[in-house]
Amino acid sequence: MNRESKTNHYHFVTGKLAASAVRDVVAKLAEQHGFDYSVGVLPITVAALMTPRWIAKHLTAPEETTHLVVPGYCDRELRVLIEATDADLIVGPKDCRDLGQLFGEQSEPIALDRYDIEIIAEINHAPRQNVAEVLAIAKRLVADGADRIDIGCDPASPTRRIGDYVAALVDEGIRVSIDTFDPMEARLAIDAGATLVLSVNSSNRHLAKDWGTEVVVIPDSPSNLDSLDATVEFLSRQNVPMRLDPILEPIGAGLADSLMRYWDTRRRYPELPMMMGIGNLTELSDVDSAGVNLILLGICQELRIESVLTTQVINWAQTSVRECDAARRLVHASVQRGTPPKNMSDALVMLRDSRQTPFSPEMFEELAQTIKDNNYRLFAQDGLLHLVTRKLHLSDPDAFLLFDQLLRQPISDNVDAGHAFYLGYELAKATIALQLGKQYNQDRALRWGMLTQEEESHRLQRTNRHRGGASGAS
Repeated sequence: MNRESKTNHYHFVTGKLAASAVRDVVAKLAEQHGFDYSVGVLPITVAALMTPRWIAKHLTAPEETTHLVVPGYCDRELRVLIEATDADLIVGPKDCRDLGQLFGEQSEPIALDRYDIEIIAEINHAPRQNVAEVLAIAKRLVADGADRIDIGCDPASPTRRIGDYVAALVDEGIRVSIDTFDPMEARLAIDAGATLVLSVNSSNRHLAKDWGTEVVVIPDSPSNLDSLDATVEFLSRQNVPMRLDPILEPIGAGLADSLMRYWDTRRRYPELPMMMGIGNLTELSDVDSAGVNLILLGICQELRIESVLTTQVINWAQTSVRECDAARRLVHASVQRGTPPKNMSDALVMLRDSRQTPFSPEMFEELAQTIKDNNYRLFAQDGLLHLVTRKLHLSDPDAFLLFDQLLRQPISDNVDAGHAFYLGYELAKATIALQLGKQYNQDRALRWGMLTQEEESHRLQRTNRHRGGASGAS
């Protein structure tokens, strides 16, 4: 198995279950990166159950080994392994298909801790809810990444209670803007601590000089930038702090023209802050909001639009604030580095995965001949669901037909109610993975970017209880 050594010799430690997969992956890596290698298959079925102390007791590595690679589950008490070998110890990934990361196939994580776009999250028609409800929503939005909460008023029913809403948030240290054209509501909100008023045009700019706070300037109508110029000139004479929003129009109402107006406004006023109300696009387009938010935040970053106003009313935009927080970090890094926002983070890759790492077709048959038990291993790749167990490899694109095949096998008496439920659950996940082009790893959560909810390993629970069941190759 070993090639003539020219550089380093990597010894990969694994269990019997994953041995064929590890050999398959490592052989390709060795060919690509030019290193010598060996694979040590220790007397245990599931590599995840290994401990450093157990490995040290059973380890037999070639004399020429320079690097010892152990499974990613060995993340504690490594001293015993370090003392057991002269080779450099490397804790690899939990999935053998990710071993390429050790050889630079995936770039080092890029720091995404910097951004310069403010997220203003609007609570629409806030007075229709009580103060406690609005405060709870505001706290969740701040936790998701909002820098300021916009209290959206009800144009049909102005209220003198608006100051109570603003004061409740301000008392919690939350920065607040008020979204109203009603003079009474604007005054009450400012007195209660609001530090930004949305919005001002020719109809109410004469009031802004007495507010003593920053305002958002909009045109009298979206296509009329001359009216925006007039309001800017008026407020400048009154020394009113302002940020400009030429108004983003939805698709079908002049999106391209409105984007040009943002560019034109930035050209006219390079010194003034700007804002973009992005909800007009995310809320009014039948599409998941994450990609739309990234594109809009990218435009804002390049045009130096320092704040965005977003909302989370429609169901497909329920995580817009979190998406904007991830997007502003990505676009900041992208513009600073002068590179596209690719291979920086998978937080916004939610429908499909950023990559897939399939096994070779031969691996399934080899695994079936290697396995000594009747536990079930599931895989999803190349348009097929695969079920592998001792001396058996079944495949079908349809989970129901695959299960029917299994029930016709002599070992089908092993499929009790618990097994059936487990296999049904896992096959449903695998089917979703096939449909969407996602990576399926048995007994692990499908990856949904920032929406991923990790699953506890039922396979390892069952193994630890010494019960039969489904086991994955990891």
